[in-house]
Amino acid sequence: MGVITRQITAANADEKIKQLYETAFPEGEQIPWEDLMRLVGEMPLDFTAYYDGKEFIGFTIVYPRKSFNWYWYFAVREELRGKGYGQQILTQLIEHYKGQTCVLDVESPTQVCDNMEQRRKRHAFYLRNGFRDTNVYRTYNDITMTIMMMGEGTFTMQDWDDITNELKRFWWPDDIKEE
Repeated sequence: MGVITRQITAANADEKIKQLYETAFPEGEQIPWEDLMRLVGEMPLDFTAYYDGKEFIGFTIVYPRKSFNWYWYFAVREELRGKGYGQQILTQLIEHYKGQTCVLDVESPTQVCDNMEQRRKRHAFYLRNGFRDTNVYRTYNDITMTIMMMGEGTFTMQDWDDITNELKRFWWPDDIKEE
């Protein structure tokens, strides 16, 4: 059976989705759940949950934009990782946004850290699926993120500033230190 999707809103986001969100990403990379639910209502976010039959697999949140789509969050339940679900989901996303430029940020595979192997695997996964490094890096609260992209064009620090300034109109944490 193929992976089936369901659009998520603040009204139908359930505890399983919230729990995965709060465990799959380091706290410093999370928007507090209540704020995220508000953003889902206020921003044109594509928040999709994925299921194999009735079993919840994971979710993605994409911020669709004119110049490029930002793959913002992508998580598969820990016990289901390594079974091809992430690949199926990413393949569906790529197909959905076919012909459009897409960017994402991942923890840098070159920053010395405790989860170096996980970072390298994640980076390699996106490279295998047609993303490339932009050589644009941002560091927030001591986590260095590398920006990757798929599609036409280039991605610059100005593009990063533009997208974060859009986000800041809706939400931005008080305690974030950007380098």
